[in-house]
Amino acid sequence: MNILFAASEAVPYAASGGLADVIGSLPAAINSKGHDCRVVMPLYKSIRPELRTQLSFLTNITVDVSWRKQYCGIFTAVWNDVTYYFVDNEYYFGRDGLYGFYDDCERFVFFSRAVLEMLRYIDFTPDIIHGNDWQTALIPVFYQVFYKYQQGYQKIKHIFTIHNIQYQGSYGREVLNEVMGIPLYHMGILEYDGTINMMKGAFETADKITTVSPSYAWEILDPWYSHGLDRILVNKQYKLSGILNGIDTTLYNPAEDALIAKQYSAAKPAGKKVCKQALLEELALQEGDEPVIGIVTRFVSHKGVDLVRYVFEELVKTGYKFAILGSGEKIYEDFFSEMQYRYPDSVSVTLGFHPELARKIYAGADMFLMPSQSEPCGLAQMVAMRYGTIPIVRETGGLRDSVTDDGNGDGNGFTFKTYNAHDMLGACQRAKAAYDDQKRWKALMKRAMTCDYSWGVSADAYIALYKELSNEN
Repeated sequence: MNILFAASEAVPYAASGGLADVIGSLPAAINSKGHDCRVVMPLYKSIRPELRTQLSFLTNITVDVSWRKQYCGIFTAVWNDVTYYFVDNEYYFGRDGLYGFYDDCERFVFFSRAVLEMLRYIDFTPDIIHGNDWQTALIPVFYQVFYKYQQGYQKIKHIFTIHNIQYQGSYGREVLNEVMGIPLYHMGILEYDGTINMMKGAFETADKITTVSPSYAWEILDPWYSHGLDRILVNKQYKLSGILNGIDTTLYNPAEDALIAKQYSAAKPAGKKVCKQALLEELALQEGDEPVIGIVTRFVSHKGVDLVRYVFEELVKTGYKFAILGSGEKIYEDFFSEMQYRYPDSVSVTLGFHPELARKIYAGADMFLMPSQSEPCGLAQMVAMRYGTIPIVRETGGLRDSVTDDGNGDGNGFTFKTYNAHDMLGACQRAKAAYDDQKRWKALMKRAMTCDYSWGVSADAYIALYKELSNEN
């Protein structure tokens, strides 16, 4: 099968979050199964010069943005055996940063239309176009309105994946005609609660809707998680499913990781103690046998940081040390900085994001805390397990699907259900009790390290979905 992934970012070209990691890994995993999976994304100014020199110019075309005709260059490159296409327009994408501009609506209207328009000019006809998040939500809408019955387009199927339902591409009604160029009699496809909602349009017109974990697929039917879209999703359940993301097990491999103090594996775990010792030294924490909890996150409330704040001193008194890395809301940055000042032997806080330190925390910590209010998938808990660092998580979204509680001695982490600080504290105390029983802890580490969260598993699930759609042709 021929599959074209459309996304606003992808590793290694441009990244602002987990979406880029998915697009940088999943197509390669699908190709390894014998399919032809390619990626199309904008040609941003921020793409590194050494990557930009590898691009080849294919052609230039014009793309309709309502009544305007805009220049569009098409470039291509191959990375990790995956063919990438780049949509070029200096006005829209020649800026510092990926998102957050006053005309983001127009920028990604242009991108969505360009993805469909470029199919006339490249030597690739997709069976499936797989869009990701609101920036590509108009692709199935434009297909339905303008392209469905054009020669060469008739059999294309569309999948739309929700990576985070909070960001929907919601704008005033005026954009329908002035920016999108969609006739008013099609307003029903996109209109929602008095606005034009791009994600809603994708729900109406895509053949399948997926999310990045099975649990998130049913959670977003609930108003608590859906950010207002539960009413439309309840009506579209027949085409909604969830497939758990994976991680790059080559990139995250403690047996070959050059960034950590000593390599180790599930079969030979001794190096983890060396990594812990090195982490304590680097962060100027007091040496000792107490367990270290790692936290690598954005300091925002939906990541559960408010729960950590509420019982933090009780956790320190329980006998934990903390290696904390992140940035975000000032109230949390100030709180953690104060905790480091109060407990310098037990608490280390590094503000910002430093990938090398994050890797050292994954390798050197004993546990990894993720008490999220909501988590569509989450990759950090999978990376932590890969490094033998036991996750402590709230049962939500992908955290529920990837971490099972070790209460019966057969899990791979520790979980709690309600969004409550003392429930989280209880899970941490149970983890401490397990850590104190080193025989049990070593068995738990081995189970966590041997869990298979590779992209190959996810790729098989997506391929099954693609085949289901192709059979409908």
